[in-house]
Amino acid sequence: MPAKKIHFIILVMVTVLVSCSPRNISTRYYYQNEKILDSIESSYKRISKNVPFNIGFTSKNFERVSLGIKTDSLYYIYEFDPAENRLADTLTKYQLPAKEVIKLMQQMQSIRCIWINNYDFYVDEKKQTLTFMSIKPVALNALFSNKKYYILTYFQKAQYFDEQGKLLDKRSIRKLRRINGDIFYRINDKVCYTISVKYR
Repeated sequence: MPAKKIHFIILVMVTVLVSCSPRNISTRYYYQNEKILDSIESSYKRISKNVPFNIGFTSKNFERVSLGIKTDSLYYIYEFDPAENRLADTLTKYQLPAKEVIKLMQQMQSIRCIWINNYDFYVDEKKQTLTFMSIKPVALNALFSNKKYYILTYFQKAQYFDEQGKLLDKRSIRKLRRINGDIFYRINDKVCYTISVKYR
């Protein structure tokens, strides 16, 4: 086989491998679904401001949903079929806008988002909050094992990253910030991702 043809085949193989890397696929997935992902995050942040809650789908076909609601004294966990009336009644009981939360669940189903929650962390002893989303997209399932999840974090403020796009604790201290033990990578100044075996 001619040397030029061998070099061409190698170049094509390298290009395919690079384009199929976790980083490229993850970033592409975010920008392909940016509008609905940002809508989910924005709605969830607004709705959960007064009554903290989280949503998690507990079945592969998204026919069971777990709802965790935090009150001043207790943390309640409920499980529902998303279509049953009990869900709206429970949301109303805790002064959550039932129609908006159910719409949020439907948006999550549409992109296979299985978990959303707020997480608190501290920088210079000051409390900050991020929104944590776990997604099981079909495109990623084809490349990675079925036991891995695409995790997105939405920060309220712009974050710091090293030259490889890895999330840092602070600009002045070149220490990686790990969330649930995972290293996160930059999508934009406020949104990061990782591929993880844990969905929350």
